[in-house]
Amino acid sequence: MKTERLTAASDTLAEAAAYIQQQEVVAFPTETVYGLGADATSEAAVAKIFEAKGRPADNPLIVHVHEPGQIKYYTETIPVMAQQLIDQFMPGPFTIILKSNGKVAPTVSAGLDTVAIRVPQHPVAQALIQTANLPLAAPSANVSGKPSPTTADHVYQDLCGRIPCILDGGATGVGLESTVVDATGEVPVILRPGGITKQAIEAVIGEVKLTKSLAAEAQPKSPGMKYNHYEPEAPLYLIEGESAFFQQQIIHFQQAGKKVGVMATTPLMTKLTADEAFTMGEQDNLKEVAANLYTGLRYFNHKTVDVILSECFPAQGMGAAIMNRLDKAATDRIQHI
Repeated sequence: MKTERLTAASDTLAEAAAYIQQQEVVAFPTETVYGLGADATSEAAVAKIFEAKGRPADNPLIVHVHEPGQIKYYTETIPVMAQQLIDQFMPGPFTIILKSNGKVAPTVSAGLDTVAIRVPQHPVAQALIQTANLPLAAPSANVSGKPSPTTADHVYQDLCGRIPCILDGGATGVGLESTVVDATGEVPVILRPGGITKQAIEAVIGEVKLTKSLAAEAQPKSPGMKYNHYEPEAPLYLIEGESAFFQQQIIHFQQAGKKVGVMATTPLMTKLTADEAFTMGEQDNLKEVAANLYTGLRYFNHKTVDVILSECFPAQGMGAAIMNRLDKAATDRIQHI
């Protein structure tokens, strides 16, 4: 399959929308990561998403609509608490799970009676959805299990020859997938942390819960809950300890004949010496770290390193989302006891 790469403009948006209307898939930018979109109401179109990514069939997708008022067309009811979250965080990097009314293809929800739905903030995503005049089912536009794409180049590296069209809208902003909240119970549950933090959500509606680990046999309600995700080509180890301990781990792997890549923030990086390095940003700016995370994991794919060692972060606020992705990508965590 030939993969066409389009720069976002009015004429190319129409071309990309035509692919969607013809039951094809299109990679497009959102404010979080690049998505791989198809008509959410078509079983045939949605099947092409799963095929292109190599995605497990029980891993649900998120439906993207162009404005909050459209959510009611694909859900049974919107509880008051859910509407408060919609009003506060949409458009934006926020996904809500509600009871489905059955208008989206069953494979979008992996056979569940719920639907995950969001309103992207990115102008190209907004324009594509409006031009296609269809809801878009869209997971991240990468091979399943690998780091999510934050540029069109990342998409091309993973999916060239697998999809017909990539709509290039430049680098994404947030850099991590949306926060997913299950609003089908009495107390909302965060199933996947993201750019909208637990603290921000609780400021609007009060107490929310964080999901517990999912059993291997369980059916996930949200993307990012069950399977290995975000894995770079080399094994990733998370190093929890001071700079001296971190450097000891670098030396340990080097003495074992390994070429070592390091991901760390600027202050820590100045204290480390490794074979390859990717600076994630400033230690006190976790939004910057989040935006650079997937680029860092992909950076080492081109550096022929044997292992990657990454800094750890406090699991609060944006740090919770960063550590969620790092933990899912990592082979192991090495702690200073």
